[in-house]
Amino acid sequence: MKSQLSARPLALKVSVTALMGAGLLTSASVWAQAAPEKTEPVETVVVTGVKASLIKSLAIKRTNDQVVESVVADDIGKLPDNNVVEALQRVTGIQVTDRAGGEVGTLSIRGMPDVQTTWNGRTIFTASGTQVALQDIPSTLVRQIDVYKTRDASQLETGIAGQIDVKSLRPFDFKGSKVSLSARETYLDPAKKGNPQLSGMLSNRWQTGFGEFGALVNLSDTKTKYRNESVAPGAMVPFVSPNAAEDPAGYTPLQRITDTSIWTPGTRPGLPSAAGSTLDFNGKAYPYYLSRDAIFQNDLQGERERPSANIALQWKPNSDSIYTFESMYNGYRNKTFNKLLFSFVDWWGDLGANPAGSITTFPGTNIIQSRTVNNVYGFNSGDYTTSATDSYVYALNGKWDLGDRLKLEGDVSYQTSTYHSEFTATRIDRVAPSINVKFNDGNNNTAFHFNNDADLTDPSKWNVAQFYDNANRNKGSAATASLAGVFDADWGALQTLQFGARFDDRKASEANRAQSAFLGRSLASLGPEYASVNSNFGTAISDVPRSWVEANAYYIRDHIDDWRKLYNSVDANFLTSDKLSLQKTFDVDEKTTNLFLMGNTQNDLFGHRLRGNFGVRYVKVKTDMNFYKVDATTKAVTASSASKSTNKFLPSMTLIYDPSKDVVLRFNYGETLRRPSFGDLNPVYQLGDDVSRVGYGSGSGGNPDLKPTHSKNLDLTAEWYFQKDSALYGTLFKRKIDGLIVNTRRKVHVDPADDPFRNSTGGGDHTNGYDYVISSPANASDGTMKGAELGLIYFPKWLPSALDGFGIQASYTRLTSSQNVPEVNDAGVIVSQLETPFFGVSNKSYNATLAYEKGPISARLSQVWRSGFLASNEAALFANPIGIWRHPEKSVDMQISYKINDNTTLDISGVNLTNEVQQAYYHFGTAGNAQLTNFGTLQIGRSVAVGLRWKL
Repeated sequence: MKSQLSARPLALKVSVTALMGAGLLTSASVWAQAAPEKTEPVETVVVTGVKASLIKSLAIKRTNDQVVESVVADDIGKLPDNNVVEALQRVTGIQVTDRAGGEVGTLSIRGMPDVQTTWNGRTIFTASGTQVALQDIPSTLVRQIDVYKTRDASQLETGIAGQIDVKSLRPFDFKGSKVSLSARETYLDPAKKGNPQLSGMLSNRWQTGFGEFGALVNLSDTKTKYRNESVAPGAMVPFVSPNAAEDPAGYTPLQRITDTSIWTPGTRPGLPSAAGSTLDFNGKAYPYYLSRDAIFQNDLQGERERPSANIALQWKPNSDSIYTFESMYNGYRNKTFNKLLFSFVDWWGDLGANPAGSITTFPGTNIIQSRTVNNVYGFNSGDYTTSATDSYVYALNGKWDLGDRLKLEGDVSYQTSTYHSEFTATRIDRVAPSINVKFNDGNNNTAFHFNNDADLTDPSKWNVAQFYDNANRNKGSAATASLAGVFDADWGALQTLQFGARFDDRKASEANRAQSAFLGRSLASLGPEYASVNSNFGTAISDVPRSWVEANAYYIRDHIDDWRKLYNSVDANFLTSDKLSLQKTFDVDEKTTNLFLMGNTQNDLFGHRLRGNFGVRYVKVKTDMNFYKVDATTKAVTASSASKSTNKFLPSMTLIYDPSKDVVLRFNYGETLRRPSFGDLNPVYQLGDDVSRVGYGSGSGGNPDLKPTHSKNLDLTAEWYFQKDSALYGTLFKRKIDGLIVNTRRKVHVDPADDPFRNSTGGGDHTNGYDYVISSPANASDGTMKGAELGLIYFPKWLPSALDGFGIQASYTRLTSSQNVPEVNDAGVIVSQLETPFFGVSNKSYNATLAYEKGPISARLSQVWRSGFLASNEAALFANPIGIWRHPEKSVDMQISYKINDNTTLDISGVNLTNEVQQAYYHFGTAGNAQLTNFGTLQIGRSVAVGLRWKL
């Protein structure tokens, strides 16, 4: 077998021994390669901190056949960020968003969130899902993260965005014994709370008469108290003109138009917004106005904990074999109390003598900018959620050197993951004398006040109304076995043959329950312990009420048996705690078989080396599904089942050319898949009541006939390693994606026996059943993603002595995406096709980092930025443009480390130092913009952390 290390020069000429000591190569990975054919003098470079991390990432990039970016821990258990996702945000082509609760929520590679996550090369997931939240993996357990943007036949086929492989520490990563302890305290704003993180690692290795043994234990626990604050206007609906002389018969001034035979809700651009726009009332045109149906704000206070552990045992009985057993546990605990203030602003019954005087409009439009409404209905909702995840992975790996030409690697693993959550929400309601609202206060925020905001905190003004009581449990497991090998063929240009087989048996199930009832009592009559008042809300957002009362969700949950009995006393159908149970909604058993064969070649082209690999991967997936439907009246369960089987051949090709010793050119072609989520396969309807008063409810249901999405991927990359610790690199890429899963809509009538809201007080008469608009997934779209990336790591050599520790890490990504989205009629029949960008794709993004490394000081100041993007679509119930677009997003972060001595380091870091907010607006084509159709504002907050690390 020709050694890849000997076949390509490292950017730094780092010796194998130095790479092993740094954790870049393990003894196992060195074992997997034959001795170099030719030994050349090398220099050992010893650097630490941020610079060391960047240099190691360059070495990985240069030596890998695929287009890969890496983040490497610059010390034991020390990634250059507080968590895994934040560490990845500076990787070229990665975009992050949904910052809340003190962390990033969503990560995408080249604009796509469909990422295959692996732990030491093994697929991992959470419960019944197909992915794992990278935030759940503590950074202190990680030694390296590899982001594969291309893949060959030997790698997993799923995840068309790419693959992120998280590598944990093993005892053979170190020469002898190692002990590491770290403690961190993070202060989060606006929660204004301190949050501890503790971790520790113990590792050692021993020579015995039975070979060399190693053992490692790594533990971590992180606790976070956080607060998310948001203010938003509701969606748009049409109102008749405030001029009584022009109003059509049957409507009063500024009355909301609810007759959907007059206007069609949910069109892509929404209703026209030019001044004087009209609607047809029985053949006659009348002008209308557009206004929001409601205003609402959320004050979510949460407490999150993530315990985790990693154990690794290694045994090397001789020079020809090595065995590794490792196990990982990830836990997640989260409690949130969301204090929702919600008020309708669409009432027309009491507008005073001059209705037109109660509103203002944006100039040249029919869009209401501000209004005063009398006798408005509103409710507050105390939403309390508890959730817990426990995930375990157990794995055994063996590597064998069978003679001089054949090497085998076998791996067996088993994992289980469960997720359980409970949600309770108590609504209190009232009719307020009046509200005055500015839907845009000039800063794209919503501002409002009631006639007397003090009433918001007075329990005697509020009536206890609905109580929602839900729970769910998701489970997942997988048993996986694989065997792969490398044969040193040495058949001319064909140097090696790689082959392998993998079998995976994945199981998943979900179960839930839901019930609701109405009480109708004054909040004050229940006692002071049942009321909770928040304070200091939204001071950095806009001019809104800072405090309001909620039913105390903490007290209610602590006395949940009594609370359920109270609602049961007024509604016999509401179950008490002793009668509650979860009902399974589906279970899935999916078996996957993989086979692959790949050849590695080497030739000369114009006197320079040309390498390549050519391969094919075969995948066969058989999915057996069972679905369960519960009759809303009798509670009888009806089961149904479905099965499907798919198989594909996925070819790949990689060419690597070295036109000079410092330049590498790569061409990659590969095919990847995105499988449907198990929840998307479940056809049982999940229904929601008509909260927005549009005359019908909403719902969702899966599609068991969904097929995997298929992507054909092209990448062309050039890399210039112009000095031993610096490089400039760029990539052009294209993804052609077939069978994208998109949601289509159709209106269905649900019979009373199947309607869970037949006794609801808030959604209309369900006596004879009810209409719902159901959203259901289908393989009804194709798309293209293409773009360019440019990255730079540079440590100048010409700086004066005082500045010679400075370096730059920067990258820029430009993306273009398009996909066809089907338009359907009420029956769900496709009537036309529309071209839109992908969700979550910013056309432009960049990151820029200034690093400094000198003596005991290591520092980094960075900014990540992404342009505005289409985040999601609004429910198809309203008159505004349907697309919800995000404003450009950025974060300025910093980190300073001071090495007190050889064993102790002090870290100080900050995230979102400029205290950015997250904002959105409705937009489609030329309709809607940030001023006229602004949507919500979320206060992200900043964090500052101080940590101490000790090692021996």
